[in-house]
Amino acid sequence: MKPELLIAAGLLALTLSACGGAEKNPAAPAAAAQGKDDHAGEGHADEGQSGHAHKEAAGEAGHGEKEGEEKPEATTIPNEIARRSGIVAAAAGPGTVADEHDVQGLITPLEGRVARITARYPGPVRSLRANIGDPVKAGQTLATIDSNLSLTTYSIAAPISGVVLARNAAIGEVAVEGTPLFEIADLSTLWVDLHVFGADASHLRPGLPVTVMRMGDEKGVDTVIDRILPGTATASQSTVARAPIKNPDGLWRPGSAVHARVTVEQQPVALAVPLTALQRMDDCDVVFVRDGERYSARPVKLGRRDARRAEVLSGLKAGEQVVVEQSFLIKADIEKSGASHEH
Repeated sequence: MKPELLIAAGLLALTLSACGGAEKNPAAPAAAAQGKDDHAGEGHADEGQSGHAHKEAAGEAGHGEKEGEEKPEATTIPNEIARRSGIVAAAAGPGTVADEHDVQGLITPLEGRVARITARYPGPVRSLRANIGDPVKAGQTLATIDSNLSLTTYSIAAPISGVVLARNAAIGEVAVEGTPLFEIADLSTLWVDLHVFGADASHLRPGLPVTVMRMGDEKGVDTVIDRILPGTATASQSTVARAPIKNPDGLWRPGSAVHARVTVEQQPVALAVPLTALQRMDDCDVVFVRDGERYSARPVKLGRRDARRAEVLSGLKAGEQVVVEQSFLIKADIEKSGASHEH
């Protein structure tokens, strides 16, 4: 858990303990009083058997919940404490759920933005002025070579701006005509080659939205499919879809594996909530509905979902205020109150 969330949870717990925590069940005292009146009217008939049964019932009630008492499913949090804890509620309403396909991909340079620089004339390399990883500008001198033909020194310049990906030369070595000495690529924009298998490939088309993420990340950059390659990848027999991504800071690197989420279709639904609103309690999906300063756990039946939101089929009405941020704090407080209730 992030440090700021731990601080928020601690602040909420300390404040609620001072305020009394979750609501108690007002029915418990009344039930106890009613039980006392019933015993008073029974007299002393079968006193031994009745006393034995009463002791067994008392022993069972001493473990877990008391008779007539239910586990709390709500808590009260003052508005100021909720605000400081980062708890946010929003009105439930209609939305869209995306039909998404998760795929793997590979970062590659764009064709036409890679240059291989060779020697024009054979001869020994006199100087080298760029190393692997160096950014270079178009026209910048990369090396000088003593020509064996003209017995003069000539320079080799970068034909494009970019980054040096490879250097295949050393000072004093003889540069052979036509042999690549440097490889330079413009990495400001890259391709993401998305490999799609089987029936999923039939859903692909140019223009579909794509979110590209580094391995292990859940946040990425948004782009669209630019083209579907006519053939298949030889090794994997997959269909390859290409999408461009901007790379101004150079953090996306050719050859890196990525994963991506292709949105095939947006489907409207009558009622949807963000995934951050959902929690699991007693093996049920629940949301927390706010009414003033009171937060109640509401079991819901879910339908379709994507990486951001889920469709609600029942258990919630449009317009009700649902906790959409820090819902786990509400769950933790209700469960803490329930645990203390059982003892």
